[in-house]
Amino acid sequence: MIPATQLRVGMTILFNKEPYRVVSVQHITPGNWRGMVQTKLKHLKTGSSVENRFRSEDKLEKAVLEQHEMEYLYNDGNDYHFMNSVTYEQVALSAEVLGDNVYYLIPNVKFMIEYYNGAPVGVDPPKVVELKIVETAPFMRGATAASSAKPATLETGLVVNVPAFIEAGEVVRVDTAEGKYLERAKA
Repeated sequence: MIPATQLRVGMTILFNKEPYRVVSVQHITPGNWRGMVQTKLKHLKTGSSVENRFRSEDKLEKAVLEQHEMEYLYNDGNDYHFMNSVTYEQVALSAEVLGDNVYYLIPNVKFMIEYYNGAPVGVDPPKVVELKIVETAPFMRGATAASSAKPATLETGLVVNVPAFIEAGEVVRVDTAEGKYLERAKA
């Protein structure tokens, strides 16, 4: 059991006997009242979000998740298929379980698949992925890195803002935590 005051972003807890991931935490101490912890939680099985306020003296149970490194293989239209790198066991996950992580799925990239009670409940993508730009506005003469950004559609359908000098066909590195452009990929 962990006190509510020790909740951190990314932790997995049992709330109403269901597994949730802590998305945001804010400690509130209103005047002469007792302190509280305002949280936003994401249900690991359904992907739905809920906000909850815990008293500072509340105790929460930490959810124990197994993690297995798995390689993304393919999408069959309904499900996304992964293979365990050690046992070669395959598992199919729906887009609802993957959430926004579907934008980082490119074949042969390894992901950490999280299991709760033997069932896959979530995906932890690599910190950075390299994706090819399929569509963006053309290069403008005189554009520099300090000039304004333009939207670019990547090979997985993700749209990120890139500097004006980046062109279609280039490969860029994307931060998966925030879904933002980082830099050009090294050739």
